[in-house]
Amino acid sequence: MYLRESDGLGGGGAATLAPVGPALRSQSSALRRGIDRAADLDLVVDLGTRIGSREWWRGLATCTALCGLAISFAPTMTPVTGTGAPPLAAAQEQEMRVGAIAPSAYGSDTGRRLIATNLVERLADTPERPQVQVSATLGTGDGFARVLQRAGVGEDQAKTVAAMLKGDLDAIKPGTRLAMTLGRRPNKSVARPLDHLAFRAKLELALEVNREGDQLRVKRIPIAVDNTPLRIAGRVGSGLLSAARAAGAPSTAVQAYMRAMAQHVAIGGIHANDRFDLILEHRRAATGETETGALLFAGLQQGKKELRLLKWTQGGKEQFFDAAGVGETRGTMKMPVHGHLTSSFGLRFHPVLGYSRMHKGIDYGAPMGSPIIAAMDGVVSFAGFHGGHGNYVQIRSPGNLGTGYAHMSRIIAKAGQRVRAGQLIGYVGSTGLSTGPHLHFEVFKNNVAVNPASVKFVQAAQLAGGELSRFRATLARLMSIRAH
Repeated sequence: MYLRESDGLGGGGAATLAPVGPALRSQSSALRRGIDRAADLDLVVDLGTRIGSREWWRGLATCTALCGLAISFAPTMTPVTGTGAPPLAAAQEQEMRVGAIAPSAYGSDTGRRLIATNLVERLADTPERPQVQVSATLGTGDGFARVLQRAGVGEDQAKTVAAMLKGDLDAIKPGTRLAMTLGRRPNKSVARPLDHLAFRAKLELALEVNREGDQLRVKRIPIAVDNTPLRIAGRVGSGLLSAARAAGAPSTAVQAYMRAMAQHVAIGGIHANDRFDLILEHRRAATGETETGALLFAGLQQGKKELRLLKWTQGGKEQFFDAAGVGETRGTMKMPVHGHLTSSFGLRFHPVLGYSRMHKGIDYGAPMGSPIIAAMDGVVSFAGFHGGHGNYVQIRSPGNLGTGYAHMSRIIAKAGQRVRAGQLIGYVGSTGLSTGPHLHFEVFKNNVAVNPASVKFVQAAQLAGGELSRFRATLARLMSIRAH
């Protein structure tokens, strides 16, 4: 290696190359090696790998140094000393209260108040409006005259109006709204007189009471009503209850439909593609109001199989008959579930415990969730979990009789509740000592279990002759109604 040398001071002379010494070459090589090592230096070390190595410790030291440097630049948090407002003087506090709205507890006063001058004339009496419009609602168990009195009508006049409308108030329902106009009174010590009263006594009748001079006159306004029954039909889909409710059927009608069907079809046997059909009592007034009544017809179509049930009165009792005129009559007991006999009363080998013991009832196999009804009228003495019985309901009936229903999936009845024969009390399940969904049904006489097979259950009734003809004509008339 050589360095350039100049002969003159100004650099104009001839230049020559002088050899470089060994010391300078050694310094240059050391510098180059230092630059190479700095380029290979890993300043960002992964502290999760090669723990304990020289590179790891160097990375830890670098991280610690950077954290310390960042902390050294952190600002100091010196609290700022504040001063509170000085208390107000009495005069200043009074001025502040004048411009503020006081709480309700202190009268909500605001602003300044001036005393009356000679220009202010005090009124001997405040004037009243000539008429007052009042609205009232008839409550459950409420008296008609009492409602008028609460609205401001005098006691004598309220009783007079109630007596005038006595024959038309038999069908009035709780929740009926009364629109009243009260007239001018001679002084404030007496009640205002009734000038006008209007309300809907029933769907087909509106009533008005109007003042004509000193007398009150009743005006009856008849309203035309269409009594065509309402038919609701649709596909069962994901659930019978939700589908019927979505189609517009009231919940009470759907419950009546399910009770009627439970005598013929297990609820678990109704599928998504089946179609339900309900016909209800229905009244529509010319003014737009409607009333929906009881279930008249219950139908279910399952492919080519169709079940039609019509409510019919026989012997003073209403029940559902199928299209052939076959219904049911009250016997000693109702069949508690629609199913088939799987185990009888008596000594048997227990399928769960593995030894023989007394079977104090009979078992009916039925799909999970099938409705269970009370076999007799009575009072629920127990409803809850009962050991091997699982979910269990026991009903005490007149004549020292009782019935028990075991292995339910869900209990509807409550202890102390009075139930009627045929009333829903629960659903078929497999709780307790059970190998599958079924109902274990027990009958007690004087608190001793007896064979339920010895009890006479409800037998089917049959319409015949002219009554059967009228039944079929009614069914055909209802079937001609178009579905909603």
